[in-house]
Amino acid sequence: MIEEINFETFLYVSKNRYAIFVDDKKNLKNLYKKELKINNQINIDDLSYLSKFLDENVYRIEKLVDNFIKNITLIIENDKILNIEIGIKKKNSKKFSNQNYLKNDLTEVKDLFKENYQDQIIMHMVVICEEELYLVVKFISISNRIASVFDQLLEKYQIQISQYMSGNYIQNFFNKDVGEFSMMASKLKNGFNENEVTLISKNIGNKGFFEKFFQLFS
Repeated sequence: MIEEINFETFLYVSKNRYAIFVDDKKNLKNLYKKELKINNQINIDDLSYLSKFLDENVYRIEKLVDNFIKNITLIIENDKILNIEIGIKKKNSKKFSNQNYLKNDLTEVKDLFKENYQDQIIMHMVVICEEELYLVVKFISISNRIASVFDQLLEKYQIQISQYMSGNYIQNFFNKDVGEFSMMASKLKNGFNENEVTLISKNIGNKGFFEKFFQLFS
């Protein structure tokens, strides 16, 4: 049996391709990878192909690792993903003078995003400009409606989505052909981009609320 803490599972979903990956976190290698390419583009609400794909692979993975998949990272590539930049004037003009000031500024930007985009779940929050007077942050998010479609499907397998990630963000950060896609996702998930603020859900069942773990500039 492979302990759950020693492996992580990624599900990739786009309009014409599904993929599921299982990585051995301890030994940094891929344990399982299956893909399904579809000729016609699929509406995101049409879960028939994805449901069949999961039926064929979830059991195989659980048999391979001799354990249940309880949590999964969902990687979505879709033109409905929101990309937006928000900038604020910093309350303290001394760059890096006090990490608490930066935390407060980041919290203010995040709250501003949530206030104006209440129907969105933040997937990535990346500092793109941190100057003496201004802070600019890029948000990549997905709507609650789209997220709920996948939540409800995976509940059938007693699997919870622990994190959402953008497929475009992952591919744009690395070169497309560099390494396994799941390994690239795992690196970003675990802080490879030093300018990304790590979001930790307070409650997996309610992904609209987050507490922060600030790795930036520490």
